Amino acid sequence: MGHHNTLPRREHELLRKRYDRMVTGAPDSPHLLRILSLLYTPEEANLARQLPSRPQRLEDLARHTGMAPEALDDRLTDMARRGLVLDLNYKGERYFVLPPVVVGFFEFLFMRTRDELPMKELAALFDAYMYEDNRFAESVFAGQTQVGRALTHEEALENQDFTEILDWERATRIIGTASAIGVSLCACRHKKQHLGEVCDAPMEVCFSLNGGADTLIRSGIARRVETGEAMALLEQSKAAGLVQTGDNVQRNMTYMCNCCGCCCGMLNAIKKFDMPNVVVAAGWVMEVDQEACTGCGKCAAVCPIDAITLREETRVDGRKKRHAVCDGALCLGCGVCYASCKAGAIVLHRREPRLLPPETTFDRVVQMAIERGKLADLLFDEPETLGFKALGRMLAMLERTPPVRALMAIEPLRSAFLNALVAKAKKNF
Repeated sequence: MGHHNTLPRREHELLRKRYDRMVTGAPDSPHLLRILSLLYTPEEANLARQLPSRPQRLEDLARHTGMAPEALDDRLTDMARRGLVLDLNYKGERYFVLPPVVVGFFEFLFMRTRDELPMKELAALFDAYMYEDNRFAESVFAGQTQVGRALTHEEALENQDFTEILDWERATRIIGTASAIGVSLCACRHKKQHLGEVCDAPMEVCFSLNGGADTLIRSGIARRVETGEAMALLEQSKAAGLVQTGDNVQRNMTYMCNCCGCCCGMLNAIKKFDMPNVVVAAGWVMEVDQEACTGCGKCAAVCPIDAITLREETRVDGRKKRHAVCDGALCLGCGVCYASCKAGAIVLHRREPRLLPPETTFDRVVQMAIERGKLADLLFDEPETLGFKALGRMLAMLERTPPVRALMAIEPLRSAFLNALVAKAKKNF
């Protein structure tokens, strides 16, 4: 097992560089190298860095690595069980993919108990890697397109026209229509538990959905639940004041988290590094009826990212009045504050302009690659697996990208063809 290693090897540094070429990156750090040495043997690290970031058939991987399919199957299945690779089934064929650091093997490591690993040391290493400085956060959350988005507590929208609330904006609809649902430990709270810093929020409330659920259930990372139990866990999470965040796509979401402001890696990055774009805000924003507000401060206390403050003003008659104020630019639109207000002073309004998530995971990853200047890494990760249809979708997204950003994305490709194609697409700009 990988945790028998005591010192990082060259194979672990090469694997770290492989992770860094992914869209969300993995900046160099002794903490990350130590993590990789605990999880991967040198042989496993060498194999992992040959895996693509897009699903590839076992037979193709066997040819690429030079391993016999049966031996490779055994090795990758074991690594999938340990959360180091993802094992996918599609139309009766096996596919494998290397997940990023987040949302990826960090979550898969802490989404269940692991007696065979030094979990306390790993928790401390991940905490240091994520928060000792801002390099990891700047890498993962660069650009405008993010991995995750916030969803709004639907109870906070009771005064809205529900015909204007789309299916991908409703947590209940997302869960209710999922083809499969898995539930696991909250990776962030589990990590904090090993550090003695966990809060009292519910722990087993991390949902995997659809194909993502099938994959994690098969590897033992999640347990399968029916829709009724998932809905009950959702209600328990909302009652505990947790924020629903999920896959930043419109179709076939793969996960939904129930996050607290004290343990969640994304919400903590917002506060610690002053990065309001870490989570894409929901399509709603909180506003306060200052006349109705009693200034009790309960909404400010429950806001997971400290977007609400209290302000005291002197009225014309000389009386002092304290009321809540929300920073609309920071507000996630999560609606957690709504249930805390007994005075009925909180209302959520539609956020303008209305931003739409990418349609699919493929679209999200391509948008992130363009914004982060990593389109070349994505395109040439495993070029033989990228069909003409996928390439066409990439180029179509480039055509819709602002010219400066598009040029930054294609410059590393050094391709006269692509440069000419984008130049033609932008000629009327």
